[in-house]
Amino acid sequence: MEKSMSMAPLLLMVLCLPFALGWHDYNQALSKSILFFEAQRSGYLPHNQRVTWRANSGLNDGKASGVDLVGGYYDAGDNVKFGLPMAFTITMMSWSIIEYGKPMAANGELGHAMEAVKWGTDYLIKAHPEPYVLYGEVGDGNTDHYCWQRPEDMTTDRHAYRIDPSNPGSDLAGETAAAMAAASIVFRRSNPAYSSELLHHAYQLFDFADKYKGKYDSSITVAQKYYRSVSGYNDELLWAAAWLYQASNNQYYLNYLGKNGDSMGGTGWAMTEFGWDVKYAGVQTLVAKFLMQGKAGMHAPVFERYHQKAEHFMCSLIGKGTRNVQKTPGGLMFRQRWNNMQFVTSASFLATVYSDYLASSKGTLRCAAGNVAPTQLLSFAKSQVDYLLGDNPRGTSYMVGYGNNFPRQVHHRGSSIVSIKVDSKFIACRQGYAAWYTRKASDPNVLTGAVVGGPDAYDNFADERNNYEQTEPATYNNAPLLGILARLGSGHSGYNQLLPGIYNLYLHYVLWF
Repeated sequence: MEKSMSMAPLLLMVLCLPFALGWHDYNQALSKSILFFEAQRSGYLPHNQRVTWRANSGLNDGKASGVDLVGGYYDAGDNVKFGLPMAFTITMMSWSIIEYGKPMAANGELGHAMEAVKWGTDYLIKAHPEPYVLYGEVGDGNTDHYCWQRPEDMTTDRHAYRIDPSNPGSDLAGETAAAMAAASIVFRRSNPAYSSELLHHAYQLFDFADKYKGKYDSSITVAQKYYRSVSGYNDELLWAAAWLYQASNNQYYLNYLGKNGDSMGGTGWAMTEFGWDVKYAGVQTLVAKFLMQGKAGMHAPVFERYHQKAEHFMCSLIGKGTRNVQKTPGGLMFRQRWNNMQFVTSASFLATVYSDYLASSKGTLRCAAGNVAPTQLLSFAKSQVDYLLGDNPRGTSYMVGYGNNFPRQVHHRGSSIVSIKVDSKFIACRQGYAAWYTRKASDPNVLTGAVVGGPDAYDNFADERNNYEQTEPATYNNAPLLGILARLGSGHSGYNQLLPGIYNLYLHYVLWF
């Protein structure tokens, strides 16, 4: 017998469960995502610091090595400054602004986003005191993880580690060059002198990376346990060349992509992931853009091979390829147990920009299962962001402070310990574990905007501080999300994504740098 259903309960359910239906405030999520970076700041905090439970920290960084390394970002829930993921964070924040600065400005967040980039690039400039010297880490994970302390109380070793011609690190130097080049585009109109300085550093760092080849974690061995460069350095060299071409329009870097695409794997690797270690999908997306812009010239055959690999990546995301990404029963892209969300946000960003590139060129995505409209890529990105914000079997928002049901016991030292402004009593190295780490209570400081590692392959999640695989946030989880949220919050982009990126910013936006 067929059952009839009253509309009243259904209407009540619709009103009470907005997350289940994907009604999200992307602009609010964007604002919170940017705010997270202020909680990750190291150094002297500025007068306009909005995360007020934080205070100055790491004020002697670099001093023992005779260099000023005060500033920058802590990467995740610890107090180490790791150069490779920090640089990738800056690259992806910059790319987000380059593509979607206009809706960020409309939302009143462009200034905050640019401040977040500049906080990172100011540090990267300090970390590059000579053409062939780059400091790639301050502190080390082993001694840092032995302690559970607020950054303001740190008593751990703050040794500074560097690369140079005798101890090279092409992946680290290449990613830092990419970050400087991308950021130079961001500041080209609002701060041309700073933009030129960044581009100058990018040129030098690319030269360093290309001339003295080697993996950075063979030189900075303390990074191996935490940020090992599994992919090597060829992807970073191509990635840096792509960003330097976009920033400078210098044909040398376009030629580099053309001449080295085959030998360095740019045209060979068919990827299903993108992140701080493996950059090939990002390179392939940028080169596909250059091809769509008609800039390939004599390198068109090589660039078409990059393009094909970019499309392989995009097809794999939407389940239309020859080798597709794994997804949870609830529909989340799944790559690994430990901080899976980093791959979700990075891949979704590439899908978003590629969708807009295709729409701007009036093209379609060519997949093994047939041609696909660009809107399907954007729909994929939206589905991943909606899942992150609460449209999932648990009804959990994996962005702290967004919605009502978000992680309360985040694996994060500063968030989990009472603010030094509330209780200035010193908390010793191991004391933090005994007094705060093991507390089965909500964090005293809400880490607003932080995107945590997220659920497992079956959509399960345990909100426990010691569950670092799922509850630890990271800057590189948030960086690509800025662009996607700005895009989704704006509706239709309304401008050509194949025009030079700087024209997608509000050119007369007044900033205070």
